[in-house]
Amino acid sequence: MDLKPSISEKFLDLFYKEIECDVPDTHSKLNLHILKIENNQFCYDELIKQLGNHMIPFALSKKEINDFVKDQRYHELVEKAASKFRDAKVNDGEAGELLLFCFLESHLKAPKILTKLEIKLSSNDYAKGSDGIHLLELAPKNYQLIFGESKLDQNLTTSISQAFKSIHDFLTRKKNNINDEIGLINSQLCKEAFDEDLYQFLKSVIIPKASDTDPIVKNNAFAIFAGFEIDPTDEEKRLSNDKFLALIKSQIKAEVEGKMSHIKKKIEEYELFSYTFYVYVFPFMKLDETRKEIIKKITRAEE
Repeated sequence: MDLKPSISEKFLDLFYKEIECDVPDTHSKLNLHILKIENNQFCYDELIKQLGNHMIPFALSKKEINDFVKDQRYHELVEKAASKFRDAKVNDGEAGELLLFCFLESHLKAPKILTKLEIKLSSNDYAKGSDGIHLLELAPKNYQLIFGESKLDQNLTTSISQAFKSIHDFLTRKKNNINDEIGLINSQLCKEAFDEDLYQFLKSVIIPKASDTDPIVKNNAFAIFAGFEIDPTDEEKRLSNDKFLALIKSQIKAEVEGKMSHIKKKIEEYELFSYTFYVYVFPFMKLDETRKEIIKKITRAEE
């Protein structure tokens, strides 16, 4: 049964692809995508346009989207998706969650099964657990259920550390843990599967039967979105466009490469050797301002 990502690879045209590598001695992959730079600034307007285009499959289930489209209620569809986001003034995390969703769909080609946003009853409701759950087919009958964790902090080491701590808590706490989440997905599946075949397929993957003659193999994995801030000096901002681009790209790349040992350290500290991690690192200029601006503009919130 085919479950396809809702975002094409075209989304990646907006970014310089600087790093895509394995983290040595771990089952982790590190990815660095740097947003396009023009006139010594990130092209945030283009990013916001793209995120606005992809906000609907992020915030709503496939079944919900189908119902709106079937009745040609397009304006209501956009409004409903926008209403799921928290007010931009207090919204520190959802821009990262939306970006992680877009990278998992377009880059990893792992379609969404569920996002935290779509099961929130109101924009103030804050669901615990992972930010989103995606399904990756590694080979026929071999899948990973990927739980997303997005953290944004001025400091890259801090955002990586916080993400690993959240994942460790998610695996070990008594309530709202990974097993509860898998139960939740199971109960919510009928929303994501708009036909019976897809529903049965997802059910068979999420809780596979070991007793089947040719059993489905499913393992759990994690995707981390680690947002951080870069702050070019006034002197750097005055460089020619070519020099600025080369300098910023090399600075970011060097900083991110330097974090490989930290990722490995966290996996060892929390004994997460048996899990695969897909780490997406993303630099912002003016992080606090930008993450609020993204939500404000895609939800068209009034000033």
